[in-house]
Amino acid sequence: MKAILVTDQAAGTAGMKLMERPEPKAAINDVIVRVHASGFVPTELTWPSTWADRLGRDRTPSIPGHELAGVVTALGYGTTGLSVGQRVFGLADWYRDGTLAEYLAIEARNLAPLPGDVDFTVGASLPISGLTAWQGLFDHGRLRAGQSVLVHGAAGAVGSAVAQLAREFGAYVIGTGRTADSQKARDFGAHEFVDLGKDTLEDVGPVDLVFDLIGGDIGKRSARLVRAGGTLVSIVGPAEARPIDGLAVDFVVEADRAQLGEIVQRVRDGRLRTNIGTVATLDDAVAAFNPTERHTGKTIIRVRP
Repeated sequence: MKAILVTDQAAGTAGMKLMERPEPKAAINDVIVRVHASGFVPTELTWPSTWADRLGRDRTPSIPGHELAGVVTALGYGTTGLSVGQRVFGLADWYRDGTLAEYLAIEARNLAPLPGDVDFTVGASLPISGLTAWQGLFDHGRLRAGQSVLVHGAAGAVGSAVAQLAREFGAYVIGTGRTADSQKARDFGAHEFVDLGKDTLEDVGPVDLVFDLIGGDIGKRSARLVRAGGTLVSIVGPAEARPIDGLAVDFVVEADRAQLGEIVQRVRDGRLRTNIGTVATLDDAVAAFNPTERHTGKTIIRVRP
């Protein structure tokens, strides 16, 4: 099968190569999925799990990518809950070969049914963005109607999902980003927009929940904006500064079949819009991940037409 491989951490996305690899075999509780579309997060090339297994041993050459949509072609021993021929989407394990390939071996529990009226490209754009937003807002942030949410990077793939879900659940949403992102952030649900290059972040005033996708100085300044009893939720590692009288939570997104079902239903009925930027073929994936100009939205690789 064709797959994108990485062998050199220092090379980043420029070190990606399209090569031939053996098709994977299904282990116990696995399924084999014929991948139709795959998502990719560029920062995963900095994650230790891309380069080493859980015992710290080198596992290169490895196949990156953790989001997928496709069709089940085989079941491993003991696998239940899915069937051959079923359309699925989901989130692959961090420590196993990923989704930038024609076939993938994945634990069945990491997948959810993909309704027939949802395109594979859309399905592959949902797992990381949707599950990160859902878990950060509701599992970790304990969001309630009437609260205020400050979401950094509100025009990006994760930030736009956070803004939409928070607004749906009755929150007042303040988005941040670059000047060029203002209208897009508002289109995806932000009531207000803070230009991090021009506006003063501290003018936002106290908020109930900060959803930090940036970290660094912005994350530290954001901690001071959390009102008493509020929460700073981070997906970029432990917060460097904590709210004076609130919680600081950092987390790594996890696969969850029920939550994937909630997310895809919202796409079907129009409550949640995807934020897809570039769509490229597997043959053109390396070029798509090394663009010569800035693109907004998620890059999706259409592995099959």
